[in-house]
Amino acid sequence: MIPRTLEPEAMDTPEEARDYDAMDHATVNARFVAEFLDVHGPCRGGELLDVGTGPARIPIVLCRADRSARVLGIDLAEAMLERARSNVAEAGLSDRIRCVRADARDLLYPDGHFEAVLSNTVIHHLADPAPALAEMARAVAPGGTLFVRDLARPDDLEMLARLVTTYAGDEAPAARALFEASLHAALTLREVRDIVRTLGRSDADVFMTSDRHWTWSWRRPGP
Repeated sequence: MIPRTLEPEAMDTPEEARDYDAMDHATVNARFVAEFLDVHGPCRGGELLDVGTGPARIPIVLCRADRSARVLGIDLAEAMLERARSNVAEAGLSDRIRCVRADARDLLYPDGHFEAVLSNTVIHHLADPAPALAEMARAVAPGGTLFVRDLARPDDLEMLARLVTTYAGDEAPAARALFEASLHAALTLREVRDIVRTLGRSDADVFMTSDRHWTWSWRRPGP
């Protein structure tokens, strides 16, 4: 088993934000939004929380897919948030998407505040993801949805190299290196399930959803 090698928690320079936003995540983001909506159903007018929103590409796709969606995107990196606000304004969605600086491990919102909580490829940045996952689950309203997805660390270097070639082979060298580092920093499916059990949730709700992603999909009981 490849040991976990952590990445920095935040990409907090304008250059890092620019380079990340330049990577082609369109297919992955569209699939994320489509699968979230399949689970959650049509948005009901409440605010949704996107944890680790980065350049806000997922909130933009979501708001285009569902006219009732309203999203609060949070991130630790101010450089990412500046780029996110610019992208949201360019998309003409500033009335439905807000982007603010906040820490996923200490969400300053009441229990059950959000219609749904989403997060894509953030967990691998955290040395200890348990507090953030606990906060995300806490913030979901009754009847709401938690939908968290991230990369899964491969079993061996051969598989890791194959994933990099398959999914980042046409990217610039810096982007390939970033994807490789993210795979090294990711959790395995078993590690995620272990954390979810410690939070008192069923690990059956955590499953592989591609050759490189796991997803935790959970509906809080309620109306």
